[in-house]
Amino acid sequence: MKTIAKAVQSEINVKKSQFICHLFPTKNKKESKEIILKVNEQYSDATHNCTAYIVSDGEGFDDDGEPGGTAGKPMINVLRKNELHNVTAVVTRYFGGIKLGAGGLVRAYSKSVMEAISEAEILEVESYDVYTLTFEYGDIKLVDGEVRNNNLEAINKDYSDKVVYDVVSKDFRDIEKIFEKYNGKINVSFKNKEVLVK
Repeated sequence: MKTIAKAVQSEINVKKSQFICHLFPTKNKKESKEIILKVNEQYSDATHNCTAYIVSDGEGFDDDGEPGGTAGKPMINVLRKNELHNVTAVVTRYFGGIKLGAGGLVRAYSKSVMEAISEAEILEVESYDVYTLTFEYGDIKLVDGEVRNNNLEAINKDYSDKVVYDVVSKDFRDIEKIFEKYNGKINVSFKNKEVLVK
């Protein structure tokens, strides 16, 4: 699975129409929709702001007033073809006065996304289940030992009234099973799915 390292922007001109493509790394639909809203505000004077996204909790696209199937769908197809996940694409079009026709629009929106991808830094990633471990300060050594011995990775540590680790298993072991022998002393709960760089 692949994603992009950071946001990129590219621009093409087709028969006097300007196409500006933004690609953003995004984790979920909520994040994707917030980004789309921001771009819509930033380019509120544009003729169209067409979108496509593939994220951990789904995918979607929008033609934003272009003829059905000529913008969002070709955009998401380019993302799929390049096996990109956790990414949102927004192509902003400023109409140049010359109609492109359905085929011309499909080619322009596809090319716009392809151009942006060619400028992006592509990362190889894997999807992991993230679990939260909650325990007392006196058990830090014990938990650190289990994390080390079971090839787990603590991707986040929080020290407040209790100690909270977010952990993933690089070889997909059953994290709940590892800690069940401690009879609730170490509380384990599923947090979410997260995409991490290999």
